[in-house]
Amino acid sequence: MHDYLDDARNQDVLISVNGDLKKRGEAVVSVFDSGYLLGDGVWEGLRVMNGGVAFLPEHFKRLYAGAKTIDMDIGLGREELTGRLMDCLKANGMRDGVHIRLMVTRGIKKTPYQGPRFTIGKATIVIIPEFKMPVPSVIDQGVSLFTVHVRRTGPAEQDQKLNSHSKLNCIMACIQADKAGADEALMLDPAGFVATCNSTHFFIVRDGEVWTSPPEYCLGGITRGNIIQVCREAGIPVFEKRFSLFDVYSADEAFITGTFAGVTPVREVDGRVIEHKDGPISRRVRELYKALQARSLTPIV
Repeated sequence: MHDYLDDARNQDVLISVNGDLKKRGEAVVSVFDSGYLLGDGVWEGLRVMNGGVAFLPEHFKRLYAGAKTIDMDIGLGREELTGRLMDCLKANGMRDGVHIRLMVTRGIKKTPYQGPRFTIGKATIVIIPEFKMPVPSVIDQGVSLFTVHVRRTGPAEQDQKLNSHSKLNCIMACIQADKAGADEALMLDPAGFVATCNSTHFFIVRDGEVWTSPPEYCLGGITRGNIIQVCREAGIPVFEKRFSLFDVYSADEAFITGTFAGVTPVREVDGRVIEHKDGPISRRVRELYKALQARSLTPIV
């Protein structure tokens, strides 16, 4: 899902660290930074295409909601943060085929300790833009998933709607899938129903209907929400519902979604071959999403 084509230009990109543009090898943060010490922060992945940033208001809405949830002051308003993002892109001459990791942590600690009261100074804001395009063969071949024992937690443990730097739960799932020879981990909720993947969202197609899990145990994915939107607008039946591996193994089609690669077909789950790899509904959903993405662009100015 996240395999990308190497691009030599990335060796010379400028990275924004608290508004200062640094060369790749000089872009550093303190070992006392809250993100490094504790995973204390929130982040967004954004796509740049055709001279604009896709779904920027939606990504910023999630970013600021996450910051408020952890009681963190980003220190910049949305217009100011947009300006900083645009300045970084313009300094790099970036207008297409770019993926951005925008990260905000609580800032520098005066000593390694969890308590926010030990934070000194403002939030740390890092913007890493890279020329990055998905490997085309991934769409052609589809991806394989492996159902892992690591479960998605609920709001009582750590709310999955929070796009935090603390991703150890998903990393453990990713490791298990890697060890099993799969491309991505399929994760279940505490009751054993399908929840999501370790870094993407999961959809199946059965009898002309598109199914995805309810939102309680998965990130509020921007791409996930847009897939639901385009299905509804196109008259494709789409449901957020609980379903089990029984429904997955016998699905007509399956695909995963994310900001980086959009819609990617699934060819097998736990060794069970999906009947139609990149079937007609998956292809239609991909094209509908691409059209919506093209209409969503905030121009780089």
